[in-house]
Amino acid sequence: MGKVLFGPAGNSLAFYEEGHKSSMESPKWVSEQGKDMFSGGLDLFEYSFGQGFRMTTETAKQIGQEFRKYGIEMSLHAPYFINFANPDPVMYEKSLGYIKKGIKFMKAFGAKRMVFHSGSCGKQTREDAVALMTERFKEFMPEIEKELDEDMYICPETMGKTMQIGTFKEIIDLCTISKKLIPTFDFGHINALTQGSLKTEKDFQEIVDYCFEKLGEYRTKNAHVHFSKIEYGPKGEIKHLTFEDNVYGPNFEPLANVFTKNDMSCHVICESDGTQAKDSCIMKDIYLKTQAKHLQ
Repeated sequence: MGKVLFGPAGNSLAFYEEGHKSSMESPKWVSEQGKDMFSGGLDLFEYSFGQGFRMTTETAKQIGQEFRKYGIEMSLHAPYFINFANPDPVMYEKSLGYIKKGIKFMKAFGAKRMVFHSGSCGKQTREDAVALMTERFKEFMPEIEKELDEDMYICPETMGKTMQIGTFKEIIDLCTISKKLIPTFDFGHINALTQGSLKTEKDFQEIVDYCFEKLGEYRTKNAHVHFSKIEYGPKGEIKHLTFEDNVYGPNFEPLANVFTKNDMSCHVICESDGTQAKDSCIMKDIYLKTQAKHLQ
């Protein structure tokens, strides 16, 4: 039976409201969340370097050791500036530099996964942008493969805006280039981009089926996942919401059924707006109850 893991992206508002300030305090706090709902607390934590690498690798080592002490696995999010579809060769080298630096931080943290945004169209047609991005990945992945440890992966993310490259098919197809690429399915982004298409178990299963077809069992069952409810408009994503939203979705219950029926072991990171630990606990509780019901 697969085991899906859950945790927050960064520190929740409640973490700071309780008087905590340092990331060194995060591991203990995260490990204690949800203990009134299930045993064992949360399992994951994703550290964001979205605005750049503003930390020393020595500090990252200390933080990583503290998370391991509490049995919490780390992942990291690379800077948002990455764009492998940018025609400018200087910008391409910068994007590649962010990935390489991110790998150093993965090793410092003891993390196994790095999430990143693969590209956006800019002034190019979508077809040209995707073709250029694909060509670049074929060019640099052999080098990146050598830098990654055996159990480390980089994880391109599905995106929520129309000008960004990152439909679920674009990301899965990109991952066929290297076995060191595991998709990050941001289901809030997918739902926002497709104007609320993720409603039923079948809607989520279609994404998983395409991944099974293209990437096989291991990378599908062990995919990285971001989950939150997201407000959207005609051009896609507007802003992240909390689980209290009843308008935009998506809801987690259908995905919990898909995880269970497909025997999956995904890492699920919650990106709710300020309530990411609380909403991670809600998801873990739903999943454990779904799994228990399935075993009856």
